[in-house]
Amino acid sequence: MDKLKAMQIAVAIADSGSLTAAADSLDISLPVVVRTLAALEAGLGVRLFNRSTRRLSLTDEGRDYLARCRQILADIHDAEAALASDAVVPSGRVVVTAPVMFGQQHVAPALTRFVQHYGQMRVELRLHDRVVNLLEEHIDVAVRIGAIEDQSLVAHALGTLRRIVVAAPAYLAARGTPQHPRELAAHECIVFNGNSAGWWRFIDDGHEFGMTVDGRLTYNHVAPALDACRAGMGLGTFIAYQIADDLHAGRLLPVLEAFELPPRPVHVAFPHARLLPTRTRVLVDWLRRDLGEQLAAL
Repeated sequence: MDKLKAMQIAVAIADSGSLTAAADSLDISLPVVVRTLAALEAGLGVRLFNRSTRRLSLTDEGRDYLARCRQILADIHDAEAALASDAVVPSGRVVVTAPVMFGQQHVAPALTRFVQHYGQMRVELRLHDRVVNLLEEHIDVAVRIGAIEDQSLVAHALGTLRRIVVAAPAYLAARGTPQHPRELAAHECIVFNGNSAGWWRFIDDGHEFGMTVDGRLTYNHVAPALDACRAGMGLGTFIAYQIADDLHAGRLLPVLEAFELPPRPVHVAFPHARLLPTRTRVLVDWLRRDLGEQLAAL
């Protein structure tokens, strides 16, 4: 059995939702699809799909296996495309999405440098603080903070970002520095609706827990929350990139660092269902280098 071909068929079945549709999409016969899937499952010793008269659905084992297949197939395509297109000048349009503030501060400058380097490229950046469906919204590439749970995406890790509790030096001088998260109940906290308003999470001795916080100021956007924190109005919790300049300048100071949750991953992702055209592959490679360097410096 050709294992790579079997992986391609299994992915096509998952994407199309039926054996017949998979056969059509790959331009092969239905019996070939049926035999290949049976041989693959027999070789693995697990069932990849639950079958009924009306639909197919992935088993837990199938979901894990297909995620790995997608990455393997994408890596192979990337390797072959790199060899085939070294002499090709990329051109055309690519649509990218990213979180608003991270996109403004880091993704947009990276894309500017990309277009300066590749003069025949056009890039559209769409900033959203929501998880967008790339296929439905016709987006080629996404930069996302946090775990990638969508099994339809191929994701490359760029680095990690901490979430940090901070305060202005004036606030800490007046109210004291909390030594444990339970002391937050006695402090003024700036609440941002975008990060589980009024509920901050920490870890202590390997155990994750939450603390209820309160304060006179609540915002639904990070910018005014950050301004209030700089003004000494209370403690705030922010992602590292949002406060990097403030930390370096001493306008904000970190507290409770020993109780921070593990850093969150940052990925560049794209739909596995598409074989990447040269323009998209080159952009993904650029973002992996450029954003990776930026994240390493935070």
